Amino acid sequence: MQVLPPSVPRLSRRQLLRWGAVGGIGLIGACARPSSAQLLYSSGQMPAAWLKRLPDPWRSQAKEGPDELLSQLSNADLLQWPEGWIGDLSGEELQPFAPPETPEATRLFADLAPFAGPISHLFGDPAAAPIAYPWAFGTWWLVLRNRQDLAERRAEGWSLLLDASLKGLLVLPSSPRVVIELCLRQLGLASQDNGALADPRLLPQLRRLRGQALAFDERDGLNLLLRGKAEAAVVASQRVLPLLRSDLRLTALLPASGSPLWWNLLLRPARSREPAPLAWLQQAREPALLSRLLAAGWVPPLRRQALAGALRSWPQPIASLLYPQPAVLANCNSLPPLKSESRARYQKLWDQAAPA
Repeated sequence: MQVLPPSVPRLSRRQLLRWGAVGGIGLIGACARPSSAQLLYSSGQMPAAWLKRLPDPWRSQAKEGPDELLSQLSNADLLQWPEGWIGDLSGEELQPFAPPETPEATRLFADLAPFAGPISHLFGDPAAAPIAYPWAFGTWWLVLRNRQDLAERRAEGWSLLLDASLKGLLVLPSSPRVVIELCLRQLGLASQDNGALADPRLLPQLRRLRGQALAFDERDGLNLLLRGKAEAAVVASQRVLPLLRSDLRLTALLPASGSPLWWNLLLRPARSREPAPLAWLQQAREPALLSRLLAAGWVPPLRRQALAGALRSWPQPIASLLYPQPAVLANCNSLPPLKSESRARYQKLWDQAAPA
């Protein structure tokens, strides 16, 4: 029998058993602990009630905005993304959202409204597998503060932005492209028409509209309106919807000529090996959670009949803003990423229209 030298401390049987138990617990914990799958999103751009339902092994993490999301792309298994920044992602950085042959994925995308089709393919090949899951959409509204006189002239549509009484009291979006889209609608033009930007009426109209603005501030424009610094603002529907029931000073209008659509998307980075949580995505369509999403201004782009029950709980004027009537929705359009030549044309037009 081997005898330990005196310099080596002896371990009692109790100590050996205790160490073995601790080691066993650590080993069991390491085996049982699921590897984490990361959903990264911009702060304020995902509903908390929905995030709380994320199943294991998913975890969500908020980032400051698209720039920080882009810098953390290698850490994401699922990515929330605003459609206005689609051009910042290359095709090589993404993969199909879900295997198209699975029944769950087929049902998930089949229930989307037809107008969501182009954005789900990121304006690419409609026959290919969807790249993005568009979970929320909306329009841009003209929001008035204590201006019933203008609200009664709603038939004038986006031309109300040029009313003399709003000069210096109007907040427009920070996106030049959205402002140009509104200007095109004032003239009865559509950006999808090749010659729309070359129409000789557009430049002076855009210059007039820019001259009306107090600020171009998509993020804080609503605050300027609420504080009384402005009397009208063009605001993305999600930002203002929660206030319409509580603030009687506000009136929201969506002209019959429609507006650009905004989209909120979920994407799968190419590095992810974690399947998209399809059952979790389906939960957003359950009545209880769907009502909470709508109350916060997040409208899933489902077929109209799928949302009919939830929309009935809203006053009809607000329901028609949340999910526009077919004639108005037909005049709304998604904004695909601009190629370099088109981007230069928009930039030149914007620069030329700077007020003197």
